[in-house]
Amino acid sequence: MAYAAGVDVGSTQTKAIVIDEHGKIVGRALIDTGSNVVTAAEKSFLAALEAGGIAESEVGYVVGTGYGRYKVTFGDTQITEISCHARGAVHMFPGTRTVLDMGGQDTKAIRVQPNGEVIDFSMNDKCAAGTGRFLQAAAFALEIPLPELGLVALRAEKAVPITTTCTVFAESEVLSWLGKGKKIEDILLGVHRSIGTRSMALLRRVGVEPEVTFTGGVTKNPGMVQVLNEMLGLKVNVGAESHMMGALGAALFALDRIKGSREPVAVKEGVG
Repeated sequence: MAYAAGVDVGSTQTKAIVIDEHGKIVGRALIDTGSNVVTAAEKSFLAALEAGGIAESEVGYVVGTGYGRYKVTFGDTQITEISCHARGAVHMFPGTRTVLDMGGQDTKAIRVQPNGEVIDFSMNDKCAAGTGRFLQAAAFALEIPLPELGLVALRAEKAVPITTTCTVFAESEVLSWLGKGKKIEDILLGVHRSIGTRSMALLRRVGVEPEVTFTGGVTKNPGMVQVLNEMLGLKVNVGAESHMMGALGAALFALDRIKGSREPVAVKEGVG
């Protein structure tokens, strides 16, 4: 049996997934990207192999994706994260027609065909105000562990309006509201709503069509999931692998290449 692998090198974390010939995940790994992108790609891939009990020689094709996809030096090819998130989302949630991918440095809205092909997409501008980096700034300012932000925000009674459009000034505004006596949970709900508002603007550019699947590292934040549900007026698709959807999509593209190489080449008969 030949396995296929996808390695998604993100700005914050690097993910790797190995799948079998049926598209079933048999190995996965997630590590912090750190300063050495090449090393992060290699470590995540080897960790995914170890998790699945698979030898490197058993992997028939590797696709790199993410902002550091060209640093997956052992990969066979590179495919953009937009295509990979779309492919992974439709594989995991077949009814997906719109994808919102929210990572550490950027957010993308993607409209897809039933087969996972991208119809249209829109990305946030250079500012990271509508991304996970904005949440990191709030977590740092309030001295709250990042994984706890969403849970704290869910306890809010009334969101505090966060008006800054720049992550650089997010910490200052958060501390300013704290100094005015606002509750931490209300401030955090305001931060989540600010990100949600920017995400909605991206989604409107491509057109929101149900089902909507939420992907990327921020999917692990329950506060962000709830804010999106409220703003969209529907329940977004989120699963255990949502934060690794790019790596899954890359692995599926790798599997395509393996299967494509096995198809017999049609031989045209001579005429006359």
